[in-house]
Amino acid sequence: MALSVTPADRMLPSDEAVELLELVREIADAELAPKVATYEHDGTFFRDELRTLGRAGLLSLPYPEAVGGGGQPYEVYLQVLEELAGSWLSLGISVSVHTLACFPVAVYGTEEQKARWLPGMLGGDQLGAYCLSEPQSGSDAAALVTRAVQDGEDYVVTGTKAWITHGGVADFYNLMVRTSDDGARGISCLLAESGTPGLSSAPPERKMGAKASRTAQVLLDGARLGPDRLIGVEGQGFKIALAALDAGRLGIAACAVGLAQAALDAATAYAKERKQFGRAIGEFQGMQFMLADMATHVSAARALYLEAARRKDRGLPFSVEAAKAKLFATDTAMSVTTDAVQVFGGYGYVEDFPVERYMREAKVLQIVEGTNQVQRMVIGRSLTQ
Repeated sequence: MALSVTPADRMLPSDEAVELLELVREIADAELAPKVATYEHDGTFFRDELRTLGRAGLLSLPYPEAVGGGGQPYEVYLQVLEELAGSWLSLGISVSVHTLACFPVAVYGTEEQKARWLPGMLGGDQLGAYCLSEPQSGSDAAALVTRAVQDGEDYVVTGTKAWITHGGVADFYNLMVRTSDDGARGISCLLAESGTPGLSSAPPERKMGAKASRTAQVLLDGARLGPDRLIGVEGQGFKIALAALDAGRLGIAACAVGLAQAALDAATAYAKERKQFGRAIGEFQGMQFMLADMATHVSAARALYLEAARRKDRGLPFSVEAAKAKLFATDTAMSVTTDAVQVFGGYGYVEDFPVERYMREAKVLQIVEGTNQVQRMVIGRSLTQ
């Protein structure tokens, strides 16, 4: 079901952007929506559907046209993500993560690296993974222990990356690895292709929600990577990781708004149809107030992520604004999906209606790309330091 917020309702910066959002909606309605319930129930990964999005140019939107991207401002790209996530959250997250995975080469790569790898990354056929977290270092990413030891000119990488979206199905992996013991300054970024000897994945995690999204540990056992695989310079990896996460948090915020809008739309439609005590439940003031609060929070979350995106597009600092948007949008998604289940009553608790899935899916958004407790730390430090 398409979101009730249409492309014409959005304050988009160009007619081209309106047409792009209309294309996204057409693809979502025709190619994605009919498959969501089955794929999520069965845990089927949507690789062909991602290729469809890639052929439509939707996997490269915020990158410059000169390197094969779509040349769209971030405020447009994020609204595309919102549309996709409103139709299928797992797929929206995949597009966000792929965009994140292209960031190191696109921003920190040499001209030779960009020419060599970006066409494939942005062309729609390849899928990326971003490997920062480890079993014992999630929020404390600077404590990662996966190590790259130099052997001649090559790097030999050993360790385990955890909670990796596209783990085992990606075509390329950005690896944040330790090249020295100098804390955050000892982390570097290496690019590995699937099929690299010594790189494999564990079985996918069995998750509460977003089951069609592939999440797995990435195992590195003496994986050998040449010196051309170093992105940036040694010791720059943590800086690359944090810069990528600032943008990635906005992607998750947009996905959260899409999910919350879908839940609000479902709850509103049901409240108009469901009758109790001789009239539609939406006519009762208590229900109207609940829906009003849901709608207000969704609109506020959208405004927050768009404000951060517009700052990014103008080259202004946006890290704190991204943290605020991620925090508020994902908390909103959790509360709105929970309220949507309440609107449906007993029917909201069964798989016949999508709101039970929405509620399960919302929880992960408060955890990924930095937990909401970490976002509060970022915001709090900006106020007190």
